[in-house]
Amino acid sequence: MLSFETLSKTYADGTRALSAISASVAAGEILALVGGSGCGKTTLLRLIAGLDRPSAGRILLDGEAIHEPRADVGVIFQEPRLFPWLSVTDNVAFGLSHLSAFEREGLVTNALVRVGLAGYEKRWPRELSGGQQQRVAIARALITRPKLLLMDEPFSALDATTRASLHGHLLALWQESRPTVVMVTHDVEEAVTLADRIIVMQPKPGRIFDELDNPLARPRDRLSPSFEASKREVLRTLDRSLRDEEPQQHKTAETAGMWW
Repeated sequence: MLSFETLSKTYADGTRALSAISASVAAGEILALVGGSGCGKTTLLRLIAGLDRPSAGRILLDGEAIHEPRADVGVIFQEPRLFPWLSVTDNVAFGLSHLSAFEREGLVTNALVRVGLAGYEKRWPRELSGGQQQRVAIARALITRPKLLLMDEPFSALDATTRASLHGHLLALWQESRPTVVMVTHDVEEAVTLADRIIVMQPKPGRIFDELDNPLARPRDRLSPSFEASKREVLRTLDRSLRDEEPQQHKTAETAGMWW
């Protein structure tokens, strides 16, 4: 389990990025963070990754405090950040140096099949499209079977068709080891497609406005009435957060029926 306990972050210039955030994420859960610009989503992700230190509070993963980057915490950034001097195979296998060549080959082959890149093993990053590069980044992050996977809008620069395809590839890899996932996104449809729960954040300072469960069964049909109802519920909550209204605790009977 991942948990934040009264987590706050104030920068040296006095900017309060986060204020007293407390939440928990169950093992194997996919949690999406959404909210307006400046609400601290990426700051929170950096703190969880151990790339920055909180001003107050703490972050625990299975009861152990996170103070620095850890081998069991994977990160997928907005850009693929592949090593240009390594082939696709060597990029994906980068975190597997402790395994034998035979074990690495088997894991990499399976991962590339899962992300639709079988036959691309010897390609260089420069020979791949943006979507293909991000597939390599996904495979590299999940092949080590991390306890926790953090994603900072990794699909934001891709077209809608490629993004939808990568959602499927990501879920296929996630199904194998079920890591806990925390993702930042501005795309409400993406949040509803992938997440089990959605936290809506509010800016100045960044804090939790509301939490929405998303119990839609996978695979999720983006054209179904229940999916559309879920999207509307998240959009309404986002709108209220930006208007600084109180979270709505009770849904109408019609909306509740469609959401559940």
